[in-house]
Amino acid sequence: MADKCHLCLLGLIFLSSLLTGLSGVDEVHMFISSGEDVRLPCNNALPDCKSTTWNYNNRFRDSPVVELFAGGRKKTDTERHERLSLGSDCSLNIKSVTEEDWGSYICQQYVNDQHQGTDARVYLHVLHVSSSEISAGRSVTLFCQLYSYSSYARVSCDDWIRSEGIDLFWVNQAGVKLTNSDSRYQISAPDHCIISLNTTILNEDHNREWRCNITHRDQLKTSVSYTVKISETEVSSAGSIFRVIVIIVEFAVFAAPTVILLQIICARRAGRKNSQHREEIVMNTVLQ
Repeated sequence: MADKCHLCLLGLIFLSSLLTGLSGVDEVHMFISSGEDVRLPCNNALPDCKSTTWNYNNRFRDSPVVELFAGGRKKTDTERHERLSLGSDCSLNIKSVTEEDWGSYICQQYVNDQHQGTDARVYLHVLHVSSSEISAGRSVTLFCQLYSYSSYARVSCDDWIRSEGIDLFWVNQAGVKLTNSDSRYQISAPDHCIISLNTTILNEDHNREWRCNITHRDQLKTSVSYTVKISETEVSSAGSIFRVIVIIVEFAVFAAPTVILLQIICARRAGRKNSQHREEIVMNTVLQ
């Protein structure tokens, strides 16, 4: 009986290691909005960071592993090396995160070319908003997408989000969740990693903000906002058109009685002239 319990315990330990990633790897999931700065922790760092190596990989794009730092020194042959720096605690700092930065980052320690301790892996998930062309009176669609990297092989972003209880949704400036119950908005979610917002832009939407939130088990992780900017030309043009319409209406309202009065005066004058003309004809006939 004791042997069976011992085997069950070993099985549970093995299963736990599979569910939490590779044995001996410290894993962290971080959510960040595009455009913000992020600090990726290195929980296995040794003093002075001279033994620290940072590598990057994005499995779903089949990209090779990229070495960002080696021996505490930054590699300058990477496309984003100017946005990368190493913190005093050997953390990896990324400035102005883009949707291209999502993926797996792993911090390792090497002393005399010998791997030391456990690896620290950080999965970076980036929330990004894009849109079609913005102009007053036109329909616009905002796209909110989570660029996500799963720690489990062959698991899609959509499957991972559903299993982890992650939710994407749009809110207005007051923080109220937008739904299709409001006839002005059309919300669409083709999968759990993308949610779109379609609406028609009004003049009063200038500087209006819509925000895409992401929650993990009902806890807000990050959000990214989109502020509507309508060009001054469009706003002034729309305002000019409105003023012209107002002037025309006012003219029609206030000028109509005057026009009618002028028509009556002209008609009466025309009648008098016709009467005088008939009298002249009669007098000329009598004189003849």
